Amino acid sequence: MTTYVGTTGYVKSRVTERGAPSDTIKRVIMQKKTPSVGPTASALKTQRAKRDRERSSPRPLKAPTVKILTSEMLSEIPWLLHGFSTRQGGVSKEYGGQQLNLGFTAEDSPKNVEKNRERLLRKLKAQDEAGNSWPLVLLNQVHSSAIHRVYGARGPEWAPLRKGKIAESSGDGLITNTAGVLLGMKVADCFPVIVADRKRKAVGVFHAGWRGTVQRIVEKGIGEMRRQFGCDPENLVAAIGPGIGGCCYEIGEEVESKFDSQFAYSKELFEDVFDSWSLKTKYPMLFLNQRAPGHGEPAMSRHLDLVKANWCQLLDAGVPAENIQSMNQCTACHTDLFFSYRKEQVTGRMLAVVGIR
Repeated sequence: MTTYVGTTGYVKSRVTERGAPSDTIKRVIMQKKTPSVGPTASALKTQRAKRDRERSSPRPLKAPTVKILTSEMLSEIPWLLHGFSTRQGGVSKEYGGQQLNLGFTAEDSPKNVEKNRERLLRKLKAQDEAGNSWPLVLLNQVHSSAIHRVYGARGPEWAPLRKGKIAESSGDGLITNTAGVLLGMKVADCFPVIVADRKRKAVGVFHAGWRGTVQRIVEKGIGEMRRQFGCDPENLVAAIGPGIGGCCYEIGEEVESKFDSQFAYSKELFEDVFDSWSLKTKYPMLFLNQRAPGHGEPAMSRHLDLVKANWCQLLDAGVPAENIQSMNQCTACHTDLFFSYRKEQVTGRMLAVVGIR
């Protein structure tokens, strides 16, 4: 087969078939191709300049929304409203910007804290039929075992609550069986513990740092719920919120001795953890001894597991093990999500809240 291009630009093909006269020519005229027309040089230059501007100018970051953690067990109770706040989605510029600081601190303004609290209530949908937010009841927390009952409409504190004027009493535990009120505990490493009675429609929230834990704040709180509401521990559901875990909570001998004096199982609450930041590790020449290199005593620090401590208190109070849940979130390990006083020193406060619809 012979192929050639004619003067007209069409492609022609001459095919000689076997047995056919040599002068038989089959001409195949193919469709003439139209040349593609691309963008001009000036148009390309304009497109590239626009692309470069878009790449060089930073895109505005999306504002974080309010993030609230909830317990799966507590969420199964239809009349219960609860949540553990995080540090994301607020208006406070301190502590990193757009922070949901819910406690009055020296660094943040009261106005920002009030706005953050209102954001939390809206996110929780803690509002009445008219769209008004529920009263938020808080305490002046002093690491004690003092527990207060909120009576609501039957109590003397209801009038100032309705006006938004909350006089914070000192204590570290709140209980109620009144609907339309939100109980809260401020935390920034200490563990919040929420307890709910599925049958009696009663709730409690407790602030369990090491001082409150050694004073049995959770165990006493359940005792108060039994005494004042007739709660049966078999019907209680408990959730231990985020707090500083045993991985990060280094303590001294005085703390361990206090636990030893109160709990027979105290040895199970402590663990020796290798301390990579201790002086012995950073400056080994200061601790020279007669032993060969690498055979000296490792740098260890004593750590306390407050989750286990409060879990044991819940069991001692009669709460079934299958009714207890821990969020398993260490505030010191995840300062992108939580405030941590031990890790940051200067920081905000989160809230653990519970209420009855």
